[in-house]
Amino acid sequence: MRVSLFKLAAATAIAAVMGTGAFAQTVLRFSHTDNPGGSRQAAAEVFAEKVKEYTDGRYDIRIFPAGQLANDPKAIEQLILGGVDFTVSATGSYATHLASLNLTAMPFLVDTYEQGWKLYDNSTWLQGEFDKLPAVGFRVLSTWEAGFRSFTTSSPLASPTDAQSMKMRVYPNDMIRWSMEAIGFQTVVMPITDVYLAIQQGTVNGQENPVDTIKSLRFYEVAPNVTLTRHVYSPLPLTVSEATWAKFSPEDQEAVRKAANDAAAFSRDLVKNSVDSQIEEMKAAGAKVSVPEIGPFRDAVASVYDKARGVYGAEEVDKILADAAAIREKMPSK
Repeated sequence: MRVSLFKLAAATAIAAVMGTGAFAQTVLRFSHTDNPGGSRQAAAEVFAEKVKEYTDGRYDIRIFPAGQLANDPKAIEQLILGGVDFTVSATGSYATHLASLNLTAMPFLVDTYEQGWKLYDNSTWLQGEFDKLPAVGFRVLSTWEAGFRSFTTSSPLASPTDAQSMKMRVYPNDMIRWSMEAIGFQTVVMPITDVYLAIQQGTVNGQENPVDTIKSLRFYEVAPNVTLTRHVYSPLPLTVSEATWAKFSPEDQEAVRKAANDAAAFSRDLVKNSVDSQIEEMKAAGAKVSVPEIGPFRDAVASVYDKARGVYGAEEVDKILADAAAIREKMPSK
């Protein structure tokens, strides 16, 4: 009887452990810099749930928001080294490792979300650049949404003339820096995780990011003048470490990519449809939101295209400009 009871207890314990997936489940780490209440976190949760669903629970994705593991540049470095498995960041953040991706941050490439989605999903030039990334150490799975970049500043920004007295935080991206300097700002490079305090202390007078990021990271609290220039379309490629990708079976690779596309569709819908309510929430909290005359800003950054041609080559610049122009023509803004 004693032996039988022992065997029964052992079998029950084994069944319980196997039921938790302890033997088969692999934990993967997902790092990003958005706050827990932001759209990146919401899409990351969808991605994690879908990966678990499509792989029958073999993978458990642990999400680390708000720069807990690393800021954006460091997370991408860790991606290459295998220290994290997934991250999601602005395309320009990846340009440190493939310089041509800076060209996606050229000003006023597209005017609408739909045009931007078409550019990222169908541009022959951009897909070709993404195809080079596995050799660097990571690959793009899908493109999530953040929106169009605009300004938050401590004093009003009605025109480029106002910019001449301001210090603007930028992330490490040549194209963004050139555009800011062409508008008239002095630029200061710093991680996004340091920006709130830097504005509060007067180290910089403002920053530029999509509305979703401005709202999530509460930049409007310390820089209450929100100026909706929409000067750069700035979505968020979701990337996976190539070392991690190589460990997946072909079936699991397909499952992870499917989950990434599901999360991208969720992200795009969420961000596009949240912008108006986010603006109203910021207004209610005391932000002063304005839409300036865009012409002077467009004129101010016109020199950036020629500067890009001089650095990256006219052929490369003209390819992405041609792709964007064709999309704008086929999908005119309403």
